[in-house]
Amino acid sequence: MQKEKDNWYASWFNTPYYHLLYKDRGHREAALFMNTLTNYLNLQKNDSILDLACGRGRHSKYLYKQGFDVTGVDLSKESIAYAKQYEKPKLHFEVHDMCLPYPKKFDAVFNLFTSFGYFENEIDNLRTIKAIKAELKPNGFGVIDFLNVELAIKKLVSSEKKKVGDIVFHIEKYVEDGYILKDIRFNDNGKDYFYTERVKALTLEDFKLYFEEAKVELKQVFGNYQLEAFDKNTSGRLILIFN
Repeated sequence: MQKEKDNWYASWFNTPYYHLLYKDRGHREAALFMNTLTNYLNLQKNDSILDLACGRGRHSKYLYKQGFDVTGVDLSKESIAYAKQYEKPKLHFEVHDMCLPYPKKFDAVFNLFTSFGYFENEIDNLRTIKAIKAELKPNGFGVIDFLNVELAIKKLVSSEKKKVGDIVFHIEKYVEDGYILKDIRFNDNGKDYFYTERVKALTLEDFKLYFEEAKVELKQVFGNYQLEAFDKNTSGRLILIFN
């Protein structure tokens, strides 16, 4: 059994098991968040949105249906290949590394559902912030939807099992060297698999340092998908609005 650790997101996100494990993510909650967020940003029909690290395009497809011109990008070739079946004249998907500026400017750039802080190299977090800034039109807004690490660590469930179909996922969570890690073990058709998710435990203060270095202005901080005030002791999310 080989553990996937180097650039774990490139291998784990490309597997069908990743999508199987997380298939029950709340589509209704995601839709309500997109409605609330686009209203808050006063985005208008046909405005352009870049969905950064879009996966299979869950948010992109919904935003398109709401009348926006959407481009979804992700490092996972398999996820983008899947998403491309839904392409329309104003819904596009491409393989792209979010550390690099996409060659187009947008009214908004969304990085959703804790799709940040995965990188092996610390500098890539800053490079991504700078890339988002480069992708924004003069009056555009960047949005990063991250977990509130203080509460996440406090409520960490160290061990659990989750059965999906015929597969039992054995999940262990822990904090190590400034990262929140999730070990995922399972067996399918007699073969053992072992993946580790690894996300840097970035606080609001850490993001403020990135923003300062990237010459990005933090406009607002929210603590949940209803865009209520952020409280590091009680908020489930850390949602950052900037330009």
